[in-house]
Amino acid sequence: MTLQICVAQLNFVVGDMAGNARKIIDCAREAYARGARLVLTPELSICGYAAEDLFLRPAFIDACDDALKTIATELAGLKGLHVVVGHPEGGGLRTRSVAVTRRHNRASVLCEGRVVAHYDKRELPNYQVFDERRYFVPGDAACVFTVEGVRVGLLICEDAWFAAPARRAAAAGADLLAVINASPF
Repeated sequence: MTLQICVAQLNFVVGDMAGNARKIIDCAREAYARGARLVLTPELSICGYAAEDLFLRPAFIDACDDALKTIATELAGLKGLHVVVGHPEGGGLRTRSVAVTRRHNRASVLCEGRVVAHYDKRELPNYQVFDERRYFVPGDAACVFTVEGVRVGLLICEDAWFAAPARRAAAAGADLLAVINASPF
């Protein structure tokens, strides 16, 4: 069997969680109708990549959580469809100039109305316009999930630049690596 994958390269707007969620839902429905069973959205797709200090606002994170729930609920009836959605996750208060404790740059795997797996970005860039260490803490676990018999390992952006995250996914049984990414332009 061949796994059909949709790479959802959409124009996400920073801070428009409801609008970004609608784009993901519409794209996923169309992809499913065309036979895709795995949809990959970009890194931080729910809120837009360059949200900067908005990541420090609890209400912003809550709105991202609500948007993720909306996507899961609206796509619940599409049997076997797995949608990878990038979003910030977690909270706690920021202490001085270090990252908010327990906040991650996360990719959640949605299927039939629920989160079935998630991956927290490990390699957080901290140069030029990329200041992820200010907002996030690194993850340390592999994520492998199965779609139509294919074991998919998940990475986020700069994780693919280093061997360790891919090795962890392979050791966890991944047949295929899916890497979601977003870069400002």
